[in-house]
Amino acid sequence: MTVLLVAFGGALGALLRYLVDRAVQYRFGSDFPWGTFTVNVTGSAVLGLLIGLAPGDGVMAFAATGLCGAFTTYSTLSYDAYRLAVEGTAVRSASYVVGTTVAGLLAGVIGLLAGSAF
Repeated sequence: MTVLLVAFGGALGALLRYLVDRAVQYRFGSDFPWGTFTVNVTGSAVLGLLIGLAPGDGVMAFAATGLCGAFTTYSTLSYDAYRLAVEGTAVRSASYVVGTTVAGLLAGVIGLLAGSAF
């Protein structure tokens, strides 16, 4: 049963990642990967919230492992950082990686604190 929960959460997370990424990139129309930044920071906040709420194993399998795992994307962050560096914008590339990491950590902590408050 746990494997199915992870699979369903993963399918939903991947679809949501695609939709959010496209919507954000369309809205900002930039060469900067705001869509990937948004999904990674949002996913970190949601994961922190879930950990703070400490729901049962089924919810964690579906929402934390499946949904958040597929919603966030380290591989795309890596590719985007590489692309920014190759395009001659090493400072933007480094800023993107550091900014995403710091914002994701902060969002995770805020989510954890919010979840723990309930």
